Amino acid sequence: MWIQQQGLQIETAAYIDEQGNALRDDFSINDEELIEMYEWMAKARTFDQRAMKLQRQGRIGTYAPLQGQEAAQIGSAFAMREGDWVYPSYREIGVSLVKGMPMSNFFLYTMGHLEGLAQQQANVFPVQIIIGAQCLHAVGGAWASRYQDEDSVSIAYIGDGGTSEGDFHEALNFAGVYKLPVVFVVQNNQWAISVPIHKQTASTTIAQKALAYGITGIRVDGNDAVAVYETMKAAIEKAQSGEPVLLEAVTFRQGPHTTADDPAKYRLPDEEARWGEKDPLERMKRYITGLGIWDEAQDVALFRQADEEVTEAFSIALAEEKSQVADVFENVFERKTKQLEEQQLDVKGAEYSWR
Repeated sequence: MWIQQQGLQIETAAYIDEQGNALRDDFSINDEELIEMYEWMAKARTFDQRAMKLQRQGRIGTYAPLQGQEAAQIGSAFAMREGDWVYPSYREIGVSLVKGMPMSNFFLYTMGHLEGLAQQQANVFPVQIIIGAQCLHAVGGAWASRYQDEDSVSIAYIGDGGTSEGDFHEALNFAGVYKLPVVFVVQNNQWAISVPIHKQTASTTIAQKALAYGITGIRVDGNDAVAVYETMKAAIEKAQSGEPVLLEAVTFRQGPHTTADDPAKYRLPDEEARWGEKDPLERMKRYITGLGIWDEAQDVALFRQADEEVTEAFSIALAEEKSQVADVFENVFERKTKQLEEQQLDVKGAEYSWR
């Protein structure tokens, strides 16, 4: 019997439509949590917009914006438990903020400070630049967690482009074979830099790739924060019981891939306008306003407060003493090897003579 993907029926989970109307009535999230989730989304967007401006001013380095992906990030992070671990790529600022990362650390990171990657405050691994490598790390973390009999789930975040990398497939295969407590969250934002999703994969969906590795897959409207939250909550429960999950959140990157990119060279305005109507913040705002638990005055106050928090975070980052090249050697091993000590001395000597 031939196996054809046309025979697969992959539905996209959704709880709220684009106008902010409820599509179902089995929400587990309460009004207070809805407001808190929206507040995190607003904070993430405010940070993102300020970071873009600061990069254009030359005050921070290259930055990967998340605008348009707030629901996918905040909704999934909000569903996590305190002991769950996050293995991010370079765009998961919203996730990391919810998990307890200080906002100033992200500014430090973009300014080249080593402390920007010091993440002892939260269960968040350092930013991973190598595409897909975080998936393998998450599998390793999940395996260690199970070995040590810990009640935690590892969550790896990756973009649609990253699913074309070998590390992604190796991680899913390993997770499936060993039934590890891990969730792979694919933020399908339609573009891998300038490459559209249909050139990344011939699969109708990314979620269906789970079937090849014997794990559970689900597709969710990534601009619907409630749908992402509810789906992620169920995914974590499945992973906790030894059922790995591949979760595809269908969303859209409203800005460039990074500040070194120009989407106008490969993306049509019509596509941006169409996805702009699906904006995750506007959808959530319409929903909670319709419930009578939010109004415009509260919204103005929220964004004003978020702006103040971002300003304070950048001020904290500016006050930090700049990292030196020699400091890099302090972050390799708990105890430096003799070779590292010699290399560090060489660097310090070179810096001294250069000055």
